[in-house]
Amino acid sequence: MSTRSSSPVSATSPSARGSNLLSDDIAARIRREGPISFADFQAAALDDEREGFFSTSGGAGRAGADFITSPEVGSLFGALVARHLDAAWRALEEPDPFVVIEAGAGRGRLAADVLRAQPACAPALRYVLVERSARLRGEHVEHLTVEPPDEALGPFTRASAPDEPDEPVPCAGPIVTALAELPAIHVDGVVIANELLDNLPVHLVQRRDLAWLEVRVGLDDDGALVEELVPAAPALTSEADRVAAGTEVPDGARLPVPDAARAWLEATSTLLHRGQVIVIDYAADVADLVVRGPDGPSGWLRTYRAHVRGGPALDAPGSQDITCDLPLEYLRAAAQRAGFTVERDTTQAEWLRALGIDRLVEEGAATWDQRAHLGDLEAIAGRSRGVESAALTDPSGLGSHRVLVLARR
Repeated sequence: MSTRSSSPVSATSPSARGSNLLSDDIAARIRREGPISFADFQAAALDDEREGFFSTSGGAGRAGADFITSPEVGSLFGALVARHLDAAWRALEEPDPFVVIEAGAGRGRLAADVLRAQPACAPALRYVLVERSARLRGEHVEHLTVEPPDEALGPFTRASAPDEPDEPVPCAGPIVTALAELPAIHVDGVVIANELLDNLPVHLVQRRDLAWLEVRVGLDDDGALVEELVPAAPALTSEADRVAAGTEVPDGARLPVPDAARAWLEATSTLLHRGQVIVIDYAADVADLVVRGPDGPSGWLRTYRAHVRGGPALDAPGSQDITCDLPLEYLRAAAQRAGFTVERDTTQAEWLRALGIDRLVEEGAATWDQRAHLGDLEAIAGRSRGVESAALTDPSGLGSHRVLVLARR
């Protein structure tokens, strides 16, 4: 039998009581099927084509947006990612084509900055933007020249004569294309997931008497969305045990179970013949997640809108972003089960320092000193590097993101 919970993630405000079409749709589904998983609720709240957050929100950016990601800070992040791509390309013995797949590409800002940095791999580069939102895919052409997928997902070919077969043309890059889903191909290259996995749906579980309860989403007598606790199914119990990974979880404590992140790693493993996956995201040790809990200012289940923390997770679905810190031990283990080697596990601040961010800031400062009297774009760009670096390496902000470099050789 299910029991009701009064956790703060439950929705209690009038805006959560079916005041929009998405709330009505979710409530209708619950009436048909019974309480749904939090993962199903999160997927609807974020990805619904009519009223989901990613279809209607400002997304990543500054004015008129909802949150800031590293590419939106400025061009410095893209320049450093370009350096990493060059190193990965050389480690693979400079394949042509060299395919870079950016999953959760948003408006294409990172891709534009990578290309602007003119990496050495550019002549071999095929850059694939994967973005589920049709609205955001439509904005790619504002930053980039986007080609049909068949010109990006293999060697560029051209016939030497009308009756002759096509022949590969080396050094035809960079070629950029966009897709709604990961391509079903085998490539040599790099997959980038910058703040993607924290948005993939998670199941929520709560410990009770050495067992797991699943936190589901139901309706109260007034039709408001509320939590309901039910015994976790065997498959979810097994994954929850993997998340806990031997950590003592006291009664009442909650954990996220990021099944979708695990499935994404498995799917990525099937497309990557040789190369790397770069995961940049919110992540923490399980013991830390247990102590912090999902709610409150330091909670691991967060909502955002208009650059500030939003309301309870069940409040007004579609109006706010819903993100969740990834359990770090589970993420590492899932990557290894998918066939990857964890090549690097560090913070974003340390990763960027290893790529030379401090040197780029010094060069920018020198440019400003030389050209400040001109006040031209080159001078201003040089000066801005220091500000960008401070934001990207801030230990209480973007700099604390976890970076996992997963290799497949």
